[in-house]
Amino acid sequence: MTMKANMQFACALSLCGLLGAVSLLLPGCATQKTHVVPPAQLRPAQDATKAQLLDDYNAQARAIQSLSVTADFQPTSGSEYSGVIHEYHDFHGFILAARPASIRVIGQAPVIGKNIFDMVSDGQTFRIFIPSKNKFLVGSATLAHASSKPIENLRPQHILDALFLPEIPADAPVLIEQFDAAPNRYYILTALRRVDVGGDAAGQWEIARKIWFDRADLTIARVQIYGPVGRLDSDIAYSEWPAARTPPQPGALAATNFAQDIRITRPQEDYQLEIRITKLTLNQPIAPEKFVLEQPAGSELVHVGEEGGAGQP
Repeated sequence: MTMKANMQFACALSLCGLLGAVSLLLPGCATQKTHVVPPAQLRPAQDATKAQLLDDYNAQARAIQSLSVTADFQPTSGSEYSGVIHEYHDFHGFILAARPASIRVIGQAPVIGKNIFDMVSDGQTFRIFIPSKNKFLVGSATLAHASSKPIENLRPQHILDALFLPEIPADAPVLIEQFDAAPNRYYILTALRRVDVGGDAAGQWEIARKIWFDRADLTIARVQIYGPVGRLDSDIAYSEWPAARTPPQPGALAATNFAQDIRITRPQEDYQLEIRITKLTLNQPIAPEKFVLEQPAGSELVHVGEEGGAGQP
């Protein structure tokens, strides 16, 4: 080989070595793969002020005055609901609700359409009929402690709390924070309430509720409701927010949004319930008698929360 050929060969080897080294640095040339999050999975965050979020929340709270729902219900593992409906993994049902605190919920067995339970509440008292046990439960809607008897933990009020958001007064103390859980980003409003402690007129502040806004579209993603001393009573997740419109009829409010999937977690009573709405009518009149549930003849009356728990008065 001539000297000129030797030099050309050496240069070729050097160039190949250089290209090989560069290929290790260039994306796509190395043997190892780097995971890149597709642009479709990245969720750009919108900005909002505390005042804007409060206005949006209160507008949503004011907009919903009544609703009629057809839904699929799914109690999840660890649920006290399964103490009553343990033979069903899910069931079909109906919800009627009207402000300020009226609600009726009927659960039906799949396919055959037989009622599993029928329950109503007016915000003060709840009444529940469970045909399979021939029991008629009556008790305070604000009863705090969970019963050792699974059937006595059913509460229509818990569902009402998830459907109707209370307004937050303009003078209420509210904190705002940002929370990131990739790929999601949130604003969280924490509403406080004053409690009397030992006769102290000034009292102390404690958490009343937390409201989570998904910054991708500023919809309400989650509401956490707190009891005394920071006790988490309800953790409610909202998703699937299409525009739900009511026909233009007298007395009906303007078009509004309403979540189509609601998941209720009640840690104190140890149950979870998912409500998937299949049909929704908003802000139409509901006759008061729809919220009346009388004790069926021959059924056993159970006074929930009273000593002994059952029996005729």
